[in-house]
Amino acid sequence: MYLWSKLSSKKWEDAWEERFYGNTNAVIEEIKGGKSVRVQVYCETEEQAQAIKTQFGGSVREVKTMTWEAPQDLTRKPLLIRDKLVLTQTIEADVLQALKEEYPERIIINIPAEMAFGTGDHPTTSTCLRYLVDFAQARKTPWTVADAGCGTGVIAMASDLLGATSVEAFDYDEQAVRVAVKNVVKNKADKVNAFVMDVFEWKPEQQFDLITANLFSTILQEAFPIFKSALKPEGTIIISGILATQWEQTRQAASDAGLEFPEFKGGRWITAVGRHAK
Repeated sequence: MYLWSKLSSKKWEDAWEERFYGNTNAVIEEIKGGKSVRVQVYCETEEQAQAIKTQFGGSVREVKTMTWEAPQDLTRKPLLIRDKLVLTQTIEADVLQALKEEYPERIIINIPAEMAFGTGDHPTTSTCLRYLVDFAQARKTPWTVADAGCGTGVIAMASDLLGATSVEAFDYDEQAVRVAVKNVVKNKADKVNAFVMDVFEWKPEQQFDLITANLFSTILQEAFPIFKSALKPEGTIIISGILATQWEQTRQAASDAGLEFPEFKGGRWITAVGRHAK
């Protein structure tokens, strides 16, 4: 077994938490003094650990003194979204079949934990998915989606499987997009087009009925003018990744760009549904 680790400023703890949320091999601990955190991910192979190091820096060492269990033995319980979706990280065929039999009316989305990613069930993502289901159920005409900051693709795949006619999904992180493409194939979400793109360089060739953006608040605040131009006049935008302490500043930035968010939920993290300002 190998251990990847990295020291980071305490202010980035939320970002690391969201990155690895649902990955049962990841540990984030606060360093004495309260100014730093240590992020660690236990890996079965050195190759996996080195891949994380290549992406984030840090260090890798071999660990010989612990009993190791494979990730699939530590699988989290399935996440149920409204009455429509089941998210599972299991890789066992018989377990997947059992879920299909237990929830015959629901869509099963299989998103195994990757060493450098979680499983899509962080509160920011799960609340986006609830709003997405609400949007899909209320929609009476064909709809298109752009998913900015798609990560490993769970929102994009859910959009496809809930009935979107096309889904443009992008992330600046090349590794995230590689994982997203693999997940898209695994879940047969063939209307998803996943690609590498910085949101500030995104120049869509069409406007969308729905935009989803699970991004840090500082990025959202700067990207609102881009989202406004990419959103159809009667379109809907779902945003997340916003700490409660950042919400008022984020909402003001949206208003300045011509977007309004009358509906939002959350405790520590805020997820909101918006539209063009009236």
